[in-house]
Amino acid sequence: MLSLTGRCRCSLALSLVLSACCVFLFCEYGIYFPAILRCSWPEMKRSEGSPRPLRALFLSDPHLLGAIRGHWFDKLRREWQMERAFQTAMWLLKPEVVFILGDVFDEGKWSSTKDWEDDVRRFKQIFRHPADTELVVLIGNHDVGFHHEMTRYKLERFEKVFNVTSARILTKREVNFLLVNSVALHGDHCPICQSVENDLYSLSQALNCSTQSLHSGSMKHRCMDMQTYASTPPIILQHYPLYRVSDAECTGVDAAPPNERYQHFHERYDVLSQDASKMLLWWFQPRLILSGHTHSGCEVFHGNRIPEISVPSFSWRNRNNPSFILGSFSQSDYALSKCFLPEESSVIAVYCGSAMALALITLGHLSLFRGALHTANAILGKQKSL
Repeated sequence: MLSLTGRCRCSLALSLVLSACCVFLFCEYGIYFPAILRCSWPEMKRSEGSPRPLRALFLSDPHLLGAIRGHWFDKLRREWQMERAFQTAMWLLKPEVVFILGDVFDEGKWSSTKDWEDDVRRFKQIFRHPADTELVVLIGNHDVGFHHEMTRYKLERFEKVFNVTSARILTKREVNFLLVNSVALHGDHCPICQSVENDLYSLSQALNCSTQSLHSGSMKHRCMDMQTYASTPPIILQHYPLYRVSDAECTGVDAAPPNERYQHFHERYDVLSQDASKMLLWWFQPRLILSGHTHSGCEVFHGNRIPEISVPSFSWRNRNNPSFILGSFSQSDYALSKCFLPEESSVIAVYCGSAMALALITLGHLSLFRGALHTANAILGKQKSL
């Protein structure tokens, strides 16, 4: 009887441990696969003989915690979630280029050299990628500070690590992406702001020369020494959204909560100023704008014709339902789709439900064990009395 009881206890303990391990593996590894397998690259109409569209993945606002803010477990948990989600997406979707639209770090604006190096090391671990995938990182206000906190040192530190400049055109398969340091578009003619505006103006002239015919002599002379790009309107990528009054027009499951949606945005803090927004639209006439910063999803149209997509935060610290954007691009067309990641509340529900189930199974087995033990004792007692 004692040997049988011991075997039952060992079997129960082993079953509980294996069940707990299975739940852990599913919640920390497996749950990302069914979520991302539901996503696919958006299809575009292609003429016969046209090149395959460029496949690009867009995410925003990871906000890797630094040495000052946040509990150590919060940091560990959020970075693990982002790493598993990103690595699963890389393995299943295989994008050609990944754009992170700023606020890579939460404390870049005040981190010391030592803390900065540790943050960069962790970033490279989380967002490691195959050699045939290009990773492009844009500047956000938490990376270098808001306008009044941004210094040349912080800016150059970021640019050196991520090989990015405050104004640049990246052309991939005849698709122009305009990368903008929107933190510097404050409009007060500070040295950094003025330099970025000058670079943007030069890029706009070069794009204008690339997209328009050069029949007139004056146009040929003006464009003679300019760099040429693909003859297609650009896609603007930046951290701050262009100016809009609020998120009142935004809809969808990842839009801002109703209590925040109607709050008016502050120019140069929540969104770009009206002047900076008009400048970008006038100079570049983009066909699409992708931005971050608000941590919520939104789609608006500027001038009733130019769409802007606000990409939600990639961190579960900022959202219960993070997501990223998948884009297929050709020289004349594009298509976008959104890929939602597992909800934090669903993971917690699985853990809690599993814990309750295991607890009930344990209590059930203990009750049976006690009942069997009581019956055995009663039988033994009767035999002794005989």
